[in-house]
Amino acid sequence: MADISRILRPGKREAAHRDAATMPPELWGGLECTVVRIGEEYRNQFIETGHQERAADIDRIAALGIRTLRYPIIWETVAPEIGGSCDWRWHDMRLALLRERGIEPIAGLVHHGSGPRHTNLLDPGFPELLAAYAAKVAERYPWITNFTPVNEPLTTARFSALYGHWYPHRRDMTGFLHAVYQQCRGIALAMRAIRRITPNARLVQTEDLGKTFSTPLLQYQADHENDRRWLSLDLLCGRVVPEHPFHQWFIDAGIGAELLREFVEAPCPPDIVGINHYLTSERYLDHRPEHYHAHHAAGNGRHVYADVEAVRIESLDGQTGPLARLREAWERYRLPVAVTEAHHGCSRDEQLRWLLEVWNAARTLKEDGADVRAVTVWSMLGAVDWNTLLVHANGFYEPGAFDVRSDPPRPTALAHAAAALASKGSFDHPVLDREGWWRRETRFYHPATGARTDQRGGKPRPLAITGATGTLGRAFSRICGVRGLDHVLLSRSEMDIADRSSIEAALRRHQPWAVINTAGYVRVAEASENADRCFRENAEGAGLLAEACNRLGIPFVTFSSDLVFNGELGRPYVESDPPSPACVYGQSKAEAERRVVAVHAGALIIRTSAFFGPWDEYNFVYAVLRDASDGKTISANDGVLVSPTYVPDLAHGVLDLLIDGETGIWHLANQGTLSWYELARHVVRATGLDQRLLLRSGGADEGQRKVTALASARGLILPPVENALGRFLQDTEMAYGVRSARISGQG
Repeated sequence: MADISRILRPGKREAAHRDAATMPPELWGGLECTVVRIGEEYRNQFIETGHQERAADIDRIAALGIRTLRYPIIWETVAPEIGGSCDWRWHDMRLALLRERGIEPIAGLVHHGSGPRHTNLLDPGFPELLAAYAAKVAERYPWITNFTPVNEPLTTARFSALYGHWYPHRRDMTGFLHAVYQQCRGIALAMRAIRRITPNARLVQTEDLGKTFSTPLLQYQADHENDRRWLSLDLLCGRVVPEHPFHQWFIDAGIGAELLREFVEAPCPPDIVGINHYLTSERYLDHRPEHYHAHHAAGNGRHVYADVEAVRIESLDGQTGPLARLREAWERYRLPVAVTEAHHGCSRDEQLRWLLEVWNAARTLKEDGADVRAVTVWSMLGAVDWNTLLVHANGFYEPGAFDVRSDPPRPTALAHAAAALASKGSFDHPVLDREGWWRRETRFYHPATGARTDQRGGKPRPLAITGATGTLGRAFSRICGVRGLDHVLLSRSEMDIADRSSIEAALRRHQPWAVINTAGYVRVAEASENADRCFRENAEGAGLLAEACNRLGIPFVTFSSDLVFNGELGRPYVESDPPSPACVYGQSKAEAERRVVAVHAGALIIRTSAFFGPWDEYNFVYAVLRDASDGKTISANDGVLVSPTYVPDLAHGVLDLLIDGETGIWHLANQGTLSWYELARHVVRATGLDQRLLLRSGGADEGQRKVTALASARGLILPPVENALGRFLQDTEMAYGVRSARISGQG
C-alpha cells in the first residue's frame, strides 16, 4: 500500500490508508519445529508430531487458505557435522511443495536449539558459523525472502543459560547475557550473508513478549525483568547504548563496549517484529509466598517470593493480554508487527477463544493505526511435551489445527477457524459466546466479592445434556461448567427421550446448539429381565432424539458400549468391526446405533467401556478402594479384557470432538487393555493396600479370555489408563479421603 500511495492524489491516498487500516490482518501458519539439545540428546518436534514423514501436511495447510508459513530449515538437521556436507534432500522436497502450493515460507534456521554438536550458544564462533550456514541456505533457495535466523533468542537464552533447562545448561547471568549477545550477533551476520545473495531478504524476528508485575516491595525485580524482556530486540535495533539499563550488565559479563557499539553503528532492525505471546508469559511477583502453592516459590537472593501468572491476579484485571503487549511493542519500535505464534494448550473451546482474542487484538491495533501485518496460527500440527519445556519425555500432546493422533491428521475446530479467518477475517462458534478462562472470575487466586460477567454480549447459546441423574450427565455438566460452556442438564421430567412430544417441547424451549444424550438404561445385569424398558430407553429414545435433532439441524452425540461386541474376536475392537452383541444390553445399544445412523447422518456416536470417575462412588475402581480400605475381600474376574475409561477424560474428549464437528462412530477409552482382576490389582498395588484381599475369579488361559476392549482406527485421543488411574486416585483422595498413593510418577 505504501508504494501505491505515492502515486495517488492526497484524497485518494488518505482513503487508501483508511481502507488498509480496516482490512483484517493476514492469517499465517506455523509448525512447532523445535530441535533442542538436552544433555547429549536432541529432540525434534517434526519427528515427534510425525511431519517428518508426512509431506501431505503441506496440502492440508494450503487447503485452509494459508499463504505464509513459518517453516524450518534447521541447521542441526541439514549440517549436523563439523565440516560435513549439507543434506538438503528433505527440505528440497518440502520447500518445492510449498512453492507449488503458493505458500511463502518464513525460513527458520535455529529454533530453540544451540546449533550442531560442534558449537553452542556460548561458543565465540557460533555467530560466524550460523552466518556461513545462512549463506548456504540463501544460495540453495534464492527465492525465499523471509527469514528468522534464530527464533526467540531471549527466551532461548533464558531457558538454556539462565534456568539451565536446555543445552548448554548454564544457570547464571553471565551465561545468559553471552547467549543473548551471541544469538543476536548471529542474526545480524546471518542476515548480512543472506542479503549478499538475496538483497530484498526480510528479517522476521520473533520473541516471546510478556511483562512482569509485582507488589511494591518487589518493584525493583519487576523493573529488571521488564528491561530484560526487550533485550534481544534492543540489541538488534542498536538501542543498547551506555544509558541502556543492561549496558553495564553486558560490560560486567565481559562483553566489551566496542562489541555493543557494533550493533549501534550497524543495527539489524527487524523488518517485522514477530510477537509470541502466551497466557503464562505475564508474571506477578508477590513477597507473600505463603499465600500461594509451594510450587510457585521463587527468589533472587535478596527476597523470597511467589512467581505466579499475572492473569490470575484480580488487581491486574485489564492490564494483561495480547492487545496491551502488542501495543507496547508497536509503540516502542514503530516497526511492522505480526503475531508469530498464537497457541493455547487447553480444551478446544479455550483454544478457539484464545485464537479469536489474539486475532481481535491485532485487528483492533491495526484499526488504531499500527502496522500490524498478520496473526499466526501456531502449532498447526500440535506440540509434544511443551508442558514440561521438553525436559521430560512424557508424550504429552497438545493438538493444533490438526490432530496428529489420527492417521491422516484430523482437522480440528482450529482448522475451521483458520479457514474462515483466512478467507473472510471472521469466525463464529457457540463456544465463543463466553470469554476464555483467563477472563472468567473463577481464575483469580484471591477473588474479591462481587458479581461480574464473562459473557460476550447477547444470550449464550447452550448445549443440552440429557441424563441429569446419571454419572455421565452429571460429569458433563460439571466439566461444561469448568470450560465455560453454557448448558442445560435435563431430567426425564424435563425431556423424556422416548416421547416425541416431550423432545420437541424441550428443544423449542432451550434451543440448544447441540445435544449430548447420556440418558438410558444402565443396569447391564438386569437388562434381560427388563428388555422392553432397556430397548425403550436405549434404542427407541436415542433414535427419536436423533431424528428431532436432524430435523432441526442440531449436532447430536449419543453413547454406545463395548458390549455391542461379544468378545470372541481375540483383539480389541475398532470402529469398523461389525457389532455382535451377546447380551440384551448390548443388543439395545447396537439397535440404538442403527437407528441413530439411519435418521441423523451427522450424529456422533461414542462407544466407551468400563468407566470410572472421581465424582461418584458407583464404579468398580472406587468399590475396590472402599472394600480394600475396609479390609474386605474383593473378587474380580480375570476372564474378560476391557478398556477402563476415566470419565473426565471421556467428557473432555467428547466435547472436543463435538466442537471439531466430528461425526460417525468413535471409540473413546483410555489406552490400555486390562481384565477386571488386573485393574483391581493395579489399584490395590498403587494404594499400598493389602493385596491378599484380592481374589481372582473367572480366570482363563491368556488366549481364551474374551476381549471387549476398544481400540480406535480414527485416533487414540485419551491418555494411557495408568495415567488416568493416577489422577483418579489423587482426585478421589481429595474428594473422599480414600487412602491412595502415586502410580508410576503420577499424582
